[in-house]
Amino acid sequence: MSLGLETSVQSSRVLRDEPMSKHTSWRVGGPADLFFRPGRVAELKEFLQKLPADVPLTWIGLGSNVLVRDGGIRGAVVCTSALPREIERIDETRVHAGAGVPCATLARRCVRWGLGPAAFFAGIPGTVGGALAMNAGAFGGETWDNVESVETIDRAGTVRQRQRSEFGIGYRSVTGAGDQWFLGATLQFARGRIDDAASMRRLLDKRSDSQPLGRPSAGSVFRNPPGDHAGRLIEAAGLKGAREGGAMVSDKHANFIINSDAATARDIEALIGRIRAEVGRRFGVELEPEVRILGEAAEAGS
Repeated sequence: MSLGLETSVQSSRVLRDEPMSKHTSWRVGGPADLFFRPGRVAELKEFLQKLPADVPLTWIGLGSNVLVRDGGIRGAVVCTSALPREIERIDETRVHAGAGVPCATLARRCVRWGLGPAAFFAGIPGTVGGALAMNAGAFGGETWDNVESVETIDRAGTVRQRQRSEFGIGYRSVTGAGDQWFLGATLQFARGRIDDAASMRRLLDKRSDSQPLGRPSAGSVFRNPPGDHAGRLIEAAGLKGAREGGAMVSDKHANFIINSDAATARDIEALIGRIRAEVGRRFGVELEPEVRILGEAAEAGS
């Protein structure tokens, strides 16, 4: 494929052979052929319009829910985390948030405006764009419970307004986007169902007490199976503290894998496979990863 990009944004914004370990919360991942972090939607449009059609395209936000393999990602990676972090209150109950807005920022702003329930967004370790893509949730709330409409952009750089009814929404899943990616959303909340600052702090304290915050991880690794919790099953299988190379199942929350000692993506993926096999053997439950696994494995011996 051709990676030739003759665009006006190339020199300052497009990086070649960029280590993805710099852009993922696990701090692992080989190089992306091209890495682009636009600061404005206009830059993103220009990039997409001039990207050769044969170049594969991958999107990430804060890199908090992805495992990039050690061989890296072929083609172009678009990182939306530098897009304007704009939050606008439209009326008494509706808010518009751009894809680059951290979910925790959205939660704080809604609490300040007296809109809710919104504090659960503070428990999502990513951006609004990433939360939209996977229907991320925390503390019993899910992103798409509040979505009225979204803006998307396609490979040609065309921006569209789309209604919630155009998508299929499930637990940690969204279908119907096709070859379009989220730029932002209009969210519907309610007045009188507010989460005040104190209640949000209690939720965050609960998260801090039960999750290994401050350690390189990607949040919950597996989806909860129907009627159960992945963390409970992993712990019951005796896998808390289990290791593969520098990757370890957190001894604080069994559904978290932490990079405890210069782990590679191979270490983490091996530990994911070991957990799935052991939980399947012990309980007959097939755990499904919540994290996206991207890219190519490193060549043997590298």
